This record gives sequence, structure tokens and C-alpha cells, in this order.
Amino acid sequence: MGRKTTAKGKVEHVVLIWLKDPGNATDRAKAINAAKRFPKELCEIQHLSVGQPLASERPVVDDSFDVGLIMRFANQADLSTYEKHPVHVKAVNEVLKPLAAKLLVYDVITD
Repeated sequence: MGRKTTAKGKVEHVVLIWLKDPGNATDRAKAINAAKRFPKELCEIQHLSVGQPLASERPVVDDSFDVGLIMRFANQADLSTYEKHPVHVKAVNEVLKPLAAKLLVYDVITD
């Protein structure tokens, strides 16, 4: 059975979060739970994966972050709508900013 790749033009939104209190299970759960609410309230999100890093001994793997999430959007316009949506803005201001020491975001548009 062959595996499919993501259709052309989709946007993968990758967010890596380092907590102010690294490894704090309560803070990690707050960030994860906030992200898990997004698909229920934001129809632009086609798929969400969220969790903690998989520990690795491989030097090429960065597992130093506390929470990672990957969201799929149909296109760049849906990502833009999500970024400005009051539910997202509220979560960033009330959950993410108070907990995060560092945040990296990668957006990939599929070929």
C-alpha cells in the first residue's frame, strides 16, 4: 500500500515552545490543552498534532523544547485567518506569553 503526501498548496504550521520553567508538567499541560481547543473553535484547522518532544540521542535532533504542535491549513489565507482569530489571540496572550521563554514557528507550503 502506497503512502500519500500532503496535497500541494497546504500549509503546515509548526510551533515549538520552550517554557519559562522547563519541564514543568502543569505548564506543559496548559499549553497542550490550549492548542487542543483550537480545532473545536477554528474551522480553518484541518489537522492538529500536539505534544512533547520525543527524546533522542541523535545529534541532528533538537529535543530541547517543551511543547510542539503542527497544524495543517488548506492554504495561506486560512493560516492568516487563524493567526488573527480572537480564540488564537486570546490563547497567545493568556496562556502562551505567560508560560513561554522562547517560541519558534515554521510555516511550510507543500509542493
